[in-house]
Amino acid sequence: MTTLFSPALAARFDKLVTLYPIKRSALVPMLLYAQDEVGYLSDPVIAEIAERVGVTELEVRNVISYYSLLRTKPAGKYHVQVCTNISCMLRGGNEILDHCKKKLGIPNKGTTADGLFSLEEVECIGACSWAPAAQVNYDFHENLTPESIDKVLGEYRAKAEKGAAK
Repeated sequence: MTTLFSPALAARFDKLVTLYPIKRSALVPMLLYAQDEVGYLSDPVIAEIAERVGVTELEVRNVISYYSLLRTKPAGKYHVQVCTNISCMLRGGNEILDHCKKKLGIPNKGTTADGLFSLEEVECIGACSWAPAAQVNYDFHENLTPESIDKVLGEYRAKAEKGAAK
């Protein structure tokens, strides 16, 4: 099979489908791994994954539409997801989201012009006890205030600048 993925990821996918009694069960992990490698779930990525697990592209798209972590458009290098579900909302989640919009100069589901940050309001990230919370890529940040989210964003910006200087 011709693949869009790196040899290592293609081999991982080949093994992954053998770990489940039904190949379709490998769909969500495959989507996450593909998104990590490619950056988002493009039409060709969706088509290849559908073929690998033996389902239609529509079935793959239905799964993608259910999970907020999966996206069909490119996101920034650092994808900021701010929870506004009930616990976070009651403790300032909406204010954190509005603050991020102003700080980054982008709307919900927007990406900064430099491609460094994207922002998304999400329903729940499972950090209710530490609300308000946000997730940047796979890193959680809890008990947020406008000042602490500014610090978080600054640390990611500094990390990107340090990486670019190499």
